[in-house]
Amino acid sequence: MNIDISDIIADFPDFRVAVMIADGLEIGGDRPDALEAIIAEREAAAREAWAGRELSEIPGVAAWRRAYRAFGIKKTSYRSSVERLVKNVQAGRGLPRINPFVDAYNAVSLTHVMPLGADDLARVSGDLAFRYSRPGDEFLDMASGAGDAPQSDPPKPGEVVYADDEKILCRRWNWRQDLRSLVTALTDRAVVTVQSNGEGDLDAAVADLGDLVGRFAGGTVRVTIADRRQPLVSLR
Repeated sequence: MNIDISDIIADFPDFRVAVMIADGLEIGGDRPDALEAIIAEREAAAREAWAGRELSEIPGVAAWRRAYRAFGIKKTSYRSSVERLVKNVQAGRGLPRINPFVDAYNAVSLTHVMPLGADDLARVSGDLAFRYSRPGDEFLDMASGAGDAPQSDPPKPGEVVYADDEKILCRRWNWRQDLRSLVTALTDRAVVTVQSNGEGDLDAAVADLGDLVGRFAGGTVRVTIADRRQPLVSLR
């Protein structure tokens, strides 16, 4: 399995992505008390750090707004995943409760102001790529209404997407995931992306993620980084 960012790196030379493969996970469904305390501390620290600041003044948020504009996203309803987390926490809302693995990587995303996303490796096919959309790309929105049959919502021409060999895993770079590869309490192998676009300490975020995953989901992890110097790298 490879990660390939060569399709977009000329246009976004500051893009770096750390890809973490986590094996032997034991995720479970309930957020442990120790993780609850860590998340509460990080939410409080974020509110204090960004009190009175506009989202556009936070470097990690601003970097992704620039990137989105560069590939044609102008609507304010389409924002990076990390901007949504920061906005909710600023407004006094907590990080969403999904499962310990997802809750842990959302805490890392909030702390380091970087988009993170994860997919169940059993539901990923072939190689991974951040690339421009192509005719025939397919996407089923994870936010489809309960009880509704999911409808294909393909990306627009020129949109940056995250994809495997068969489908789009995330639209608008890091806006929203496809529902078919979501990490659940039963996932035992996952792939996580930690994404930087010129702001933040990617190595620190990766170390933080590895620590929290090890403490609250078990298993072992290995990390590979793709950037403009090495845009195509093996994950094996």
